[in-house]
Amino acid sequence: MLKYTEEKIFTKDQVQQLFLSVNWISGNYPDRLYKALMNSSTVLTVWDDERLVGLARVLDDTEMLAQIHYVLVHPDYQGQGIAGKMIEYIKEKYKDFFYIEGMPEDKNNVPFYVKHGFSVMENGAAIRICNMK
Repeated sequence: MLKYTEEKIFTKDQVQQLFLSVNWISGNYPDRLYKALMNSSTVLTVWDDERLVGLARVLDDTEMLAQIHYVLVHPDYQGQGIAGKMIEYIKEKYKDFFYIEGMPEDKNNVPFYVKHGFSVMENGAAIRICNMK
């Protein structure tokens, strides 16, 4: 049975392995990734015994805005509803905030979020500066 927890009990290696399993570049920076997760508002992890198989990260301002930054599931566990359960958990936790936002980097993921009650911002646009070398 899978276990969902907000306890930050993961190791740097476990996090790196999960991120690399889905080919996310953040996995190439294990020290920075681990530090970022440890300092994040919410990190929801999913475990199959001792194996880290899913992770969602949220940054929030404690009152009005919560931003979903990561939602990832190990390829061996995709298609089992894990990401959806993580999103529903986050929606419940932040239900009293004015906004829960996300910015999927892949447009193909937008229908997943819409299925879970999110709407595309009519005039919204993603913006960023990338300082990664």
